[in-house]
Amino acid sequence: MGSRDTRPMAPIDIYSPGREILAFLEERHLATLSIVRADGTPHVTAVGFTYEAQAGLARVITWADSWKAKHVSRLGLAQAAICSVDGGRWLTLSGTASVTSDDAAVAEGVRRYAERYRQPKERPDRVVIELAVRSIVGRA
Repeated sequence: MGSRDTRPMAPIDIYSPGREILAFLEERHLATLSIVRADGTPHVTAVGFTYEAQAGLARVITWADSWKAKHVSRLGLAQAAICSVDGGRWLTLSGTASVTSDDAAVAEGVRRYAERYRQPKERPDRVVIELAVRSIVGRA
């Protein structure tokens, strides 16, 4: 059997996660968004996301008619997690998700997405899923 790192992971401060974590969250990595549906089953989909440490807020831009937005909207506040992996580096951000169509929130979500990934296509029905992060675990 190979050796395995059994050191316990130190808690990650969501507001001041450290240089390595912030660098990982700024690099271009895709992730999965997992939402717990009303019936308790998971909905998992690939996403791009951004993280604002000062606010403890992750954002996923999407459109109002997407399944991820529908699931969160139906619940009002949904338990959710975003997980990003790059080889042995990974992070999971967990918390409560909500959907907003507020013009300023959508513009901020699009701006941050464009900085991390690329300018998204224009969509008149654009919304933002905001994840109020309660915990971050992983290794970066």
